Amino acid sequence: MPPPPADSRRRLLQVRYPTLDEPLLLEAIDRVGLNAALPAGAPICELGQACDHLALVLDGRARVYELAESGREITLYRVEAGECCILTASCIMSGERFPAFARCERDLRVILVPAAEVDGFMQRFPAWRRFIWKLMASRLSGVLALLEEVTFRRLDQRLLDYLLRRHRESGDTTLNLTHQTIADDLGTSREVVSRILKDLEHRGALQLARGQVHLHDPGRLEQLLAQCD
Repeated sequence: MPPPPADSRRRLLQVRYPTLDEPLLLEAIDRVGLNAALPAGAPICELGQACDHLALVLDGRARVYELAESGREITLYRVEAGECCILTASCIMSGERFPAFARCERDLRVILVPAAEVDGFMQRFPAWRRFIWKLMASRLSGVLALLEEVTFRRLDQRLLDYLLRRHRESGDTTLNLTHQTIADDLGTSREVVSRILKDLEHRGALQLARGQVHLHDPGRLEQLLAQCD
């Protein structure tokens, strides 16, 4: 995916990041920011890597995840257009190295803000501080919710909730998901996910196809989830 033309980048930045509404801040980002693009599947950041830039996502999506010694993954959060990776921001401001992994899920177009400017913007621009702290609070809340789910909820509950959430987000009853993708998001093995999905298929709640999960009746999944409580 090519970077946006120079004359449209400022307008796209304003559309994607409406809360960064200080003209001097937008001018500063436009002046120091570097265009970058990465294809889906490309690695973005590895465990222990130094963070030299903060990417403001214009288009696409990235996934930030932990990787166990066994090779099992668990998704911490995703970074969409209009967001940035808060772990990267915190590493820049603290001088620490990246504590997880990040990879492109969809072709990315970003503006890279140099680390020195990220810290400087915190001092100079209230809109930037509000943006960073609000996103940090949101990510912390999300990670705490993930920890609670992993610790206290059964995997079948989490899987049902996951499918319903993806249905609500897409508005579609056909979800383009592999068993491995679901397993990575939930922090479990593909075999366990396949077993639970097969059981749900036998119960008539969904139908499985290669790379897809078709929900016959989302209301039925809601009922099954309620029965788990």
